[in-house]
Amino acid sequence: MSGVIVVPDDFPSVFAGSKADARLRTRADVAVFSERGAENETELIRRVGDARAVINIRAYSKFSARVLAACPNLGLISIWGTGTDNVDLAACAARGVTVANTPGVNAHSVAEHTLGLMLAVTRAIPELDRAVRAGEWPRRLLTQLEGRTLGLIGFGAIGSRVAELARPFGMRVLVWSWGADNGRASAHGAHHVSLDTLLHESDIVSLHLRLTEATSGILGAAQFALMKPSGFLINTARAGLVDREAMIGALRDGKIAGAALDVFHQEPVAADDPLLALPNVVLTPHDSGMTAEVIDLGLKRAVENVEKFLFSG
Repeated sequence: MSGVIVVPDDFPSVFAGSKADARLRTRADVAVFSERGAENETELIRRVGDARAVINIRAYSKFSARVLAACPNLGLISIWGTGTDNVDLAACAARGVTVANTPGVNAHSVAEHTLGLMLAVTRAIPELDRAVRAGEWPRRLLTQLEGRTLGLIGFGAIGSRVAELARPFGMRVLVWSWGADNGRASAHGAHHVSLDTLLHESDIVSLHLRLTEATSGILGAAQFALMKPSGFLINTARAGLVDREAMIGALRDGKIAGAALDVFHQEPVAADDPLLALPNVVLTPHDSGMTAEVIDLGLKRAVENVEKFLFSG
């Protein structure tokens, strides 16, 4: 099955029946697939077919060179979200396929979730909640954010918003960014430092980088060794930024105090994943950008990208 425009991966569904869906159907034929299966390359190729444009909803759809070669009519991949790590950008450039995303749409939502995870793990909220529900009454020392140092690895729309939200808590904010800082950190009341300095001095380290070949595994065993044993890791960006085994080892061995994660190397998380057995880890299901406001605006922008490509000029 195929259409002029295909949404091959609307699972879990957010696009079907939305205002963006209705808007697009007034302009062109649209095929929406709200069943699981787009993570399979052969099935993704079947769904895309001879489509001229694709709206990519989920990162599990991998637009590889093989997919692009099998779908020669494809001219646009419009991504709902910011990340492009599921798309072979070099292959797209070689074949003349335009890739568009919706940067900044979820920045405030993800930043709020980051603060929520920060409070949840430093205050042990999920663990204490479970204990009280089980009839226990545990009392323990918790971590106060005021006076602590927050290290932000990456300082785009989300990282800079986290810095703004952390300021009222009385936190000192350190920043390391992949590109030149050009005074951006100081404009937000933060200090730009080297990555090693950030890891060594921060009480909480929060990831806000894009996943690329260069940033993959940027936090490994050597980096965890630089962190404080009382330190916490927050990741609402991409799981691939972190060496999974090094992180699990650091959590098990007390090299860091805990972690709060919204992204995982395998999604959904497997039932036997060792992360599930670690009491010092808070987990949420890649949900940090899932608010009504983000969904509506993000889908609208993704559709606008299609409209500009197919119907402008």
